[in-house]
Amino acid sequence: MAKIVLGLGTSHTPMLLASDETLRRFEETDQKIKHRDKEGRPATYAELLEKADPKMAAMVAPAALVARQNKARGAIAHLAETLGNAKLDTLIVMGDDQDEAYLEDCRPTFAIYYGDTILNSNEQHENYRQRFPEWYVKNRQGFFEDKAPRAYPVDAKLAMHLIDWLMENGFDPASSKCMRKGEGEGHAVAYVHRRVMDDTAPVPVVPVFLNTYFAPNQPRPKRCYALGQAIRKAVETYPGNARVGVIASGGLSHFLVDEDFDRAILKACADKDAKFLQNLPRNKLHAGSSEILNWVGVAGACEHLELNWFDYVPGYRTPAGTGTGLSFASWA
Repeated sequence: MAKIVLGLGTSHTPMLLASDETLRRFEETDQKIKHRDKEGRPATYAELLEKADPKMAAMVAPAALVARQNKARGAIAHLAETLGNAKLDTLIVMGDDQDEAYLEDCRPTFAIYYGDTILNSNEQHENYRQRFPEWYVKNRQGFFEDKAPRAYPVDAKLAMHLIDWLMENGFDPASSKCMRKGEGEGHAVAYVHRRVMDDTAPVPVVPVFLNTYFAPNQPRPKRCYALGQAIRKAVETYPGNARVGVIASGGLSHFLVDEDFDRAILKACADKDAKFLQNLPRNKLHAGSSEILNWVGVAGACEHLELNWFDYVPGYRTPAGTGTGLSFASWA
């Protein structure tokens, strides 16, 4: 039978695309965006800065920023090597969508893409060019192709099987066979293609979208865990002996780094503490931190595997403690 033989998790923040020289510039954008404190309450950058540990200023000195970035780069290289060595037939990508494939006119809680290919564009969404400075837009270009759009392979047969099996077994996912004209895949899948996968021999993917970001129909942690369990069962009913992987793209805490929460999540993944993951406090799952739900889904899909490696880098980038809990893991 087909089987999930590998699980992976990776952050996908634009911060991971940054050069050493660009790292300090994130303070410019962090001062302007909306924030939440560690309990999920709205907060300004100034309020976070006032409450921050004074030691944080030293932690975001240029040398410290580069040292953490190098550790994260090493973790990404390890993930890429692990994926390459796994000899997968298919990789299921569990990631959120941020006004890329799905908009306010119809935003599903869960959706599965089943086209034969999925396009990675070489152009960014116009709203990013309008909202952010040129250096940030240029940095974020690392999600996308350098010169021309590229069609990456999709395991459409497995995707169709997942949709059908889930419909028979308590889930009703939306489905997509193509992107809107002129649009490419969202950043969650794009990061896997461009930064984790060997693009000379890309593994066919099955994109599974979770609406972690946008109210009112964000999935609850318990439902995300159950989705992962259901995907594993669906794979195991798929004819043949396919070697299937599943990867969580995104997270952990951001834009305010919450080390304690991040480490508790990674520990729960290692301990197979389903109860903890299914009952994560929703007040901590706003905005970027909502991408933790992608990891909850993969943990459910990988109950039969062991979390055999992880790396965690508290990606502080400003004196206010903003940044991303840079997290990387594998199950085997």
